[in-house]
Amino acid sequence: MYLIVTRAQLSPAMYLWELYTPDIAHAVGPGQFVIVRHGENGERIPLTVADFDRAKGTITLVIQAVGKTTYMLMELKQGESVDEVFGPLGNARHCDPHKKVICVGSGAGVAGVYPHLRQYSEMGACTISIISFGARDLMFWVDRFKARSNECIICTDDGSIGVKQSATEALGKVLEKHQDIDEVLAIGSLMMMKACAELTRPRSIRTVVSLKPIVVDGIGLCGGCRVKVAGQMKFACLDGPEFDGHQVDFEELALRMKRFEREERESLRLYQEHRHTSEAA
Repeated sequence: MYLIVTRAQLSPAMYLWELYTPDIAHAVGPGQFVIVRHGENGERIPLTVADFDRAKGTITLVIQAVGKTTYMLMELKQGESVDEVFGPLGNARHCDPHKKVICVGSGAGVAGVYPHLRQYSEMGACTISIISFGARDLMFWVDRFKARSNECIICTDDGSIGVKQSATEALGKVLEKHQDIDEVLAIGSLMMMKACAELTRPRSIRTVVSLKPIVVDGIGLCGGCRVKVAGQMKFACLDGPEFDGHQVDFEELALRMKRFEREERESLRLYQEHRHTSEAA
């Protein structure tokens, strides 16, 4: 049983857990993920570790409720426990001592960027952060990013705060302004990461993306997380989850991620229907 030390609702469909997992907290590094399962017949959900505190023995997860299981997990309260947390999984990334890096995150991907930003800043790199949200009320961790960044650019789709533009539009402007970028890290939707990679490709700037395909076991046995990188098939759970964005076949990955769309929608519909019926009763 893993205690939820802290729980916060970041937006209507996004929430934060700080879990007491001392063994995982001791071993985890930037880029790694865990698999969470709760309930006797609970689904295994892969979640990126957004932060960790080795002294406290905790890891932080920022979870976006998009399907039945993540909505069910959202009902758990601070002080309650999660049945199982497996990890850390995937490869921890040890950043090279770059001179200047750009960290781009959008939506829930902002949380995945933070451990890297922290490592970059601790290594003395000049860090430029671009964080993008749909609107002001969907923002989180802005103070954390400002504290770790030499420059922090906030974007919102509706212009309610920061600049009204997409993360990739902001990246294009930063690349025009700064001609000495060593690396770009981009975490968000597939479209966003692909767009970032296309912006940096003609400039030959190393670009790292974090892929979130379907993951079941997390140890390479199920094959659900297959991605094509540089023409070769890779497993995101074993070989990633972070890859060279210039080498990823985003089109094939997008098709693979739609494989269970119908089943996922139906599962969520049935869950919401059952919940509304129970509340009415």
